[in-house]
Amino acid sequence: MKKEPIRVIIVDDHPMVRGGLRLFLMAFEDLKMIGEASNGEEAIRLCTQDRPDVALMDIKMPVMDGIRATREIRARFPKTQVIGLTSYLEADLIQEMLDAGAISFLMKNVSAVELADAIRGAYDGKSVIPGDVNDILRTRQPGSRQKSHQGEYDLTARERETLACMIVGLSNAEIAEKLVISLSTAKYHVSSVLIKLNVSNRAEAVSLALQKRLIEESAWPKKK
Repeated sequence: MKKEPIRVIIVDDHPMVRGGLRLFLMAFEDLKMIGEASNGEEAIRLCTQDRPDVALMDIKMPVMDGIRATREIRARFPKTQVIGLTSYLEADLIQEMLDAGAISFLMKNVSAVELADAIRGAYDGKSVIPGDVNDILRTRQPGSRQKSHQGEYDLTARERETLACMIVGLSNAEIAEKLVISLSTAKYHVSSVLIKLNVSNRAEAVSLALQKRLIEESAWPKKK
């Protein structure tokens, strides 16, 4: 039985950007664009009507920006994942977008394949934050590269390994395989990490981990 395509909306105030993203989506049979919006208010109306699986969300828009729209969408439609998009690496805005509930964050010059993979990942609950965005988040606060908060949250060794896997975007199943544990144990460790970091989702956990350098980059597992 053929799996239903992932239903996506595009939210951006520039028609040319929406058109380019629309063409990207058309290249993949498992992705389906079901609507476009030029601001956050229109995005919320689309979510109310169509309940998309994933929203591609610009940050700076008139009427209602992407941060406020993301926060409201995640509160009202928790099954709709949001991927933040921007043309500029502005650390504070990226952080606010992640704090609002965006699961991933991409630059608008992303390739079609990278965008498609991020959408599939978001649908499966996986966070995707590219290296250039990670670099910006790590240097957001003065001295953040020098100061580490690794002992602040009392993570066990296994929880630190789990968090490292989350940083590189591994799913629960991939974490289980990587750490040679059962899927239920992997889910337990992910939940424990979220509780100890006092965050509500993976994107917030990854954002906090990067900002406070909870896991050194040398400890991140290599993705296949």
